[in-house]
Amino acid sequence: MRKFLFISLLFCLNQTANAQVLKYSNEFLNIGVGARAAGMAGSVVASTKDVTASYWNAGGLAQLKDNIQIVAMHNEQFAGIANHDFGSLAFKLSEKSAGAISFIRLGVDGIPNTLYLMQDGQINYSLIRSFSAVDYAFMGSYATQTKIEGLDLGGNVKIIRRVVGDFGGAWGFGIDLSAAYKKNDWQFALVGRDITTTFNAWSYQMSEDDKKQLLASGNAIPKGGLELTLPRFTFGMARKFQPKQSKFSILPELNLDFTTDGQRNVLISSKYINLDPRIGIEIGYNDLVFLRGGYGTLQRVIDFTGNKTLNGMPSLGLGIQLKNLAIDYALGNAFNQGLIGMSNMVSLRLSINRKS
Repeated sequence: MRKFLFISLLFCLNQTANAQVLKYSNEFLNIGVGARAAGMAGSVVASTKDVTASYWNAGGLAQLKDNIQIVAMHNEQFAGIANHDFGSLAFKLSEKSAGAISFIRLGVDGIPNTLYLMQDGQINYSLIRSFSAVDYAFMGSYATQTKIEGLDLGGNVKIIRRVVGDFGGAWGFGIDLSAAYKKNDWQFALVGRDITTTFNAWSYQMSEDDKKQLLASGNAIPKGGLELTLPRFTFGMARKFQPKQSKFSILPELNLDFTTDGQRNVLISSKYINLDPRIGIEIGYNDLVFLRGGYGTLQRVIDFTGNKTLNGMPSLGLGIQLKNLAIDYALGNAFNQGLIGMSNMVSLRLSINRKS
């Protein structure tokens, strides 16, 4: 395994001169997973200690309460145009360590291919074909408690597969590192995604007829290459408030995303580093029912008159914790773009414990 990691890193470094750093590269990995997180606008890196920590903060897996946890999520975006799925299996390796294997898919199916729409100078709709654009990620996670009380460390190794119909695709590789720290009722986290700079190696397989059609329509023939994803960092801070002899609890959390891939339209923007804050809150009753809300993705929007306004995406969520089953639902961007902009997400989490 170490030899594989070493060879992969060498390949990435040797190809950097011919590679292209793209803003929003592998952005499907930054959408987030789990309906609990979606209901809190993704502000969960410090408080997540269940199987979904395999994505949000691998260090949080060290506090896994059950021997095995399984989660499955389905998310429909833009009125079902894009389907986003996540599954993960987390398991205790010892009293102080845990691991997980995870899978992410984001796909848009049934995209019309109008490359052969014209026939003898006439439009022939029967010649329209369709294809899918699908992104996959496979992750292996590991977490362990350290000798420093309250400090847990973790990391992910991820393999990326991106497919665009029969025309082309890419294979990629990356590493994430994270730390979680708890002091009394306070929880902190620091996550570094794509810490070694993740790469995608693209290649295209197009027939001669496809190439001729592209050139005839004034398009360029795509060429393979190396796409680099620069590191991004997230800092999280949370605290749970639960008065004595009360069945109610309140858990607010603040997350700060720092990106390094160029200037973005976020709250604090520059060519070198950008800051995008998110905030979420979870109100629980008797550890049985949870109401969640959040606000994030702050952007400066210019209207038709040239005025700039600060706009964000609100979210709402609801969770029910049964004995060994958790059911979570989230509604994203419910108040900004109407039905077409809403995101509906459902996730199920199952806990399994060995008999003593």
